[in-house]
Amino acid sequence: MTTTNETATVSAPEQRISLPDLAPEFYQAMIALDRAARKGVDPTLAELVKVHASMINGCAFCIDMHSTDALKNGEQNHRLLSLPAWRETTWFTARERAALALTESITLLTQGHVPDAVYREAAEHFEQAELAQLITLIITINSWNRIGVTSRLSPAAK
Repeated sequence: MTTTNETATVSAPEQRISLPDLAPEFYQAMIALDRAARKGVDPTLAELVKVHASMINGCAFCIDMHSTDALKNGEQNHRLLSLPAWRETTWFTARERAALALTESITLLTQGHVPDAVYREAAEHFEQAELAQLITLIITINSWNRIGVTSRLSPAAK
């Protein structure tokens, strides 16, 4: 049996539509929303949340962008790679775990909404104003993911 280290080159699907070009007012509003949602949220936590939601939603463009940003900000590669199994690891703090659980609940609304226990856990780790910002951050990255997936944005399109 022979093995090869060659990687097959696969073309990314062609982008369907450019919202910055065709819906510029909306796109600028999204940028402003994103800027407002990040205020007061720890940048390390913000990137973990963005990568996790993007992984759940299957947005390759956002996974690539926010993983790159997280690594530039000093995040550890093994933590990013283990986000899909964060419950099975020991390297996320209780605060990060509460944020990741809230991210999953908000992202996967059709699978049980946001359970009271998940919300209470987040409320124990975040002051009300900070929790409000975290919620807006999660909502915003989910919106960006929907833009990326629907438009077929590709990391190769950077």
